[in-house]
Amino acid sequence: MFTIEHEFDATIVTLIDEGESEMPLTGDVIIHAFEECVTIEQTDPDTDETMRITLSTSQLADLAAALDLPEGSYRIERREG
Repeated sequence: MFTIEHEFDATIVTLIDEGESEMPLTGDVIIHAFEECVTIEQTDPDTDETMRITLSTSQLADLAAALDLPEGSYRIERREG
């Protein structure tokens, strides 16, 4: 399950672990999509500490491309314009 919210400066997607597998539940993942970057947050249920990762827009584009590619090393050529 997931939710999508649109705020003034960001789109926020929350991925909710509903325990559909035999693996233990993990904390919800919250993604804030800003114009210049994307942050990914998850709270550790043991320490109650929130971890945050920030991706630039080009890192996010690389991640999206990597999901559909076989094992290997790649460089995406970006065109201006």
